[in-house]
Amino acid sequence: MREVFQAELKSIGDELIQMSKLVAEAMERAYASFEAADTDIAQEVIAADQKIDYLQTSLDERAIDILALQGPVASDLRMIVGSLRMSASLERMGDLARHIAQLTRLRFPNNVAPQRLAETFKEMASLDVQIAQKVTELLESRDLNIASEIIGLNNRVDELHASVFKVVADPDWNESAPATADSTLTSRYLERYADHGVSVARKVTYLVTGEWDPEIGVRGQL
Repeated sequence: MREVFQAELKSIGDELIQMSKLVAEAMERAYASFEAADTDIAQEVIAADQKIDYLQTSLDERAIDILALQGPVASDLRMIVGSLRMSASLERMGDLARHIAQLTRLRFPNNVAPQRLAETFKEMASLDVQIAQKVTELLESRDLNIASEIIGLNNRVDELHASVFKVVADPDWNESAPATADSTLTSRYLERYADHGVSVARKVTYLVTGEWDPEIGVRGQL
């Protein structure tokens, strides 16, 4: 019976890793569509988000069944409850990548980003993909040094996010209202994607140590 229980826990962990890989790919492809105004890629990202949603539902149902039937205690209980919360963060990362793709489709055949913000958004998206890839590494290895790396990447995303609002608020900003709205939304989506990566790192840290990391807690609030 214990072997079956451990196999179920491993299955949950494997599905979290699969979700983290999918959300990294989603952001990478979403930004490719965003940068190139490619609606074909955008539509693929939007459609693929259903798989991420399905995995979250499947994982959550399995975790709830384990809670109801197995009565886990201590570290096993932390693992199951933490997995429920991590799956929610990963699912949200998929949604945010989908939002980027939806902006591409909305503004086609034009590019979403004004030229003056293109490099900023490109760097933010690159950092987001790195964060998601490191989340996968963290889930696989439980190496908390990777959690610290995720925080460092997120700090840079936060700096870039703040810089976007400075540009938009500058008196020289003369873009249209739709372009202004798109720019602030894009920055917000990219910033929140990184925050959810930190949220996963926070929960993995808790699973490993049994304690909340104060620094991760500040950066990774939902």
